Amino acid sequence: MTVTLEDVKKARENIEDAVIRTPTIKATRISLHLGIKLFLKLENLQHTSAFKARGALNKLLALTEKQRGNGVIACSAGNHAQGVAYNATRLGIRSVIVMPEGTPFNKIKRTEDFGGEVVIHGKNFDDSVAFTLQMAEDENLTFIHPFDDEYVVAGQGTLGLEMMEQVPDLDVVVVPIGGGGLIAGVATAVKGINPNIKVIGAQAENFDAVLAKREGRPFTGGNATLAEGIAVKAPSENDIKIIDELVDEIYSASETEIEEAIFDLLSDEKLVAEGAAGAALAVIKKNLDQFKGKKVGMVLCGGNIDSRTLSTLILRGLVRDGRITRLTFEIDDTPGQLSDISRIIGEAGANVIEVIHQRMMQAVSLKRAELDVVIEARDKLHVAEIIKTLEDAGFSVSTDRDV
Repeated sequence: MTVTLEDVKKARENIEDAVIRTPTIKATRISLHLGIKLFLKLENLQHTSAFKARGALNKLLALTEKQRGNGVIACSAGNHAQGVAYNATRLGIRSVIVMPEGTPFNKIKRTEDFGGEVVIHGKNFDDSVAFTLQMAEDENLTFIHPFDDEYVVAGQGTLGLEMMEQVPDLDVVVVPIGGGGLIAGVATAVKGINPNIKVIGAQAENFDAVLAKREGRPFTGGNATLAEGIAVKAPSENDIKIIDELVDEIYSASETEIEEAIFDLLSDEKLVAEGAAGAALAVIKKNLDQFKGKKVGMVLCGGNIDSRTLSTLILRGLVRDGRITRLTFEIDDTPGQLSDISRIIGEAGANVIEVIHQRMMQAVSLKRAELDVVIEARDKLHVAEIIKTLEDAGFSVSTDRDV
């Protein structure tokens, strides 16, 4: 497989009337916090809330009339699925989408909403491919590969062209890596325009197959990851050839780092990002010295994160920031204690969210009780001030347990 800058430019001509030219904006708050100039390519604003619609459409437009009439099939954890389903339906083409078990419900529903016929099979992308290929043969469907296809790679690269037009003087571009199609296309585009720009890949530690290959070690990951969109055990060898030629560095991030990065994007920039995009920001934060003094572009590749996962992530982030804290008291089991505690907390400017007053299931003496009060405060410093006020009022309080 060979993909050139001209291929990417041709792909843009093919798809530009049907995809959103998403903005590349400065992440003002995150830039201030990190001490760099960070610009985000907002592919979460695409029709399908992810970049995958670009490559899927470019491939669909390359099909023959006979292939269009027979229909297409794809295997995807969600974003490629939605890109294929959305554009196939728009073009009047039947689409069958095979999705692994455990795919977030919102991705399944949105794929169906876009007109795709969803089939659930396999524990992950790699487990589902063989089934998909067999179904393609049985029903004479054209297989639309999510990353090992020159039309798909060229389509993904169109966002790189847009980034370079929107912020021409970028020094570095950071791109998530799963199967390799996105970074292969983006690197082809940005290096074709500016050979001196640095391209850095970002992977989840649990699925760092491309990094493992570059480092000459066996890939031993495969555990669950928040970045399910880049959870690929067997990346494309064709894409890896492009990556080896054009991508300067590849780094990985832990699940905790990815989670914190998603929370940063939401709380600082008010942007909903999925795990793959979180991996890109996590890699920047983890290797910050390399980005100091540089203009950094980051592909925020999608915003299709499960709503339940996001709600839990937000609560955990608030706990980490000290904005939600559990205070544990051992108090005299007498009237007025809870009232006094609530009054002090309220006067300090915090809000009581939950109260658990234990009398039976505890190790304290019969005349005493254990009280847990979950509060919402401004930050950790505010919590410390509240604790001091409570202690000055004679209460014994600790915060050794998380919410």
